[in-house]
Amino acid sequence: MANIKETDKDHKPVVGITHGDFNGISYEVILKTLVEPHILEICTPLLYGSSKLASLHRKMLNITDLNFNVIRKAEFAVAKRQNIINCTEQEVKVDIGTSTEMAGQLSLSALNMAVDDLKNKQIDVLVTAPINKKNIQSARFPFRGHTEYLAEKFASTNYLMMMVAGNLRIGFATGHVSIKEVAEKLTTDMIVRKLVVMNNSLIRDFGINKPKIALLGLNPHSGDEGVIGNEENDIIIPAIKKAQKENILCFGPYPADGFFGTMNYRQFDGVLAMYHDQGMIAFKTIAFDEGVNFTAGLSIIRTSPAHGTAYDIAGKNIASPVSIRNAIYLACDIHHNRHQFDVLNAHPLKVGTYKTSDEDS
Repeated sequence: MANIKETDKDHKPVVGITHGDFNGISYEVILKTLVEPHILEICTPLLYGSSKLASLHRKMLNITDLNFNVIRKAEFAVAKRQNIINCTEQEVKVDIGTSTEMAGQLSLSALNMAVDDLKNKQIDVLVTAPINKKNIQSARFPFRGHTEYLAEKFASTNYLMMMVAGNLRIGFATGHVSIKEVAEKLTTDMIVRKLVVMNNSLIRDFGINKPKIALLGLNPHSGDEGVIGNEENDIIIPAIKKAQKENILCFGPYPADGFFGTMNYRQFDGVLAMYHDQGMIAFKTIAFDEGVNFTAGLSIIRTSPAHGTAYDIAGKNIASPVSIRNAIYLACDIHHNRHQFDVLNAHPLKVGTYKTSDEDS
């Protein structure tokens, strides 16, 4: 539990928020969220960024009733206040709506600082504002996104990117990979491992006792019994059968178009898509402004808004804060659910314990 100046009885999770790319909409949506008084009723926010940048964006947005408590270390965060840590003391040139090297460097500085505090239990959960996956690239950040970075930082080889909006939860068997790599990366054991992560997360993180999971097919019409492709028969269906033997309630494979078109997803607690856009297009069509990205399978809790830097609308005061607000709410909910689960269970679930065959080793 993070240190906080209040009694354990009154403890609310300390939410570390990284400022992401400051030339995008990150500060706009963060400030619009933190200015809402009820945020302080559910958590203690701690922004990893720059008080100067926050002041600049606050003036641009004409927000007058938000005052940050500037602190040097996370342990000094004060309950019922919006706290901020300066990740740099240097002068920063702001180019709203533009990708710059400086924005990439400072997005990584904020992320590294927040992760260190998360490891040291100075904060309880992490909410990451959008980064630019290009300008953050360096020898210190050779990753395709937050998900892969955090998996390495917290030594997880079996994790799952999951998009969440209310009862809609979509995971991805393959994440940030090119389309031409998808089929070759799919194996029966890999899919089963992802199902284990999703199943355990639905139980422990979302409080669902016996979750039902739907799997989407890879090919159009789920292969039409091998006419269009064999991955369903050779890989996905065997994965479903193996997972069912592990007492995971999973079904499919379903053709993605009909599955979402008929709203069949409402019958399930989770959906496992085979690749990024297969699930993401449907998700953003259904819940564009309110979705949250959650990394399941990690020892820590991390969420983020389900949008990018949005340079095209940066500085125009039209960005919606709903997604990052929901990311904060979800992180706090999962923190509570995990605590409740671990208290009620002497032996909490161990995520990703499925043993793979030699083909995946």
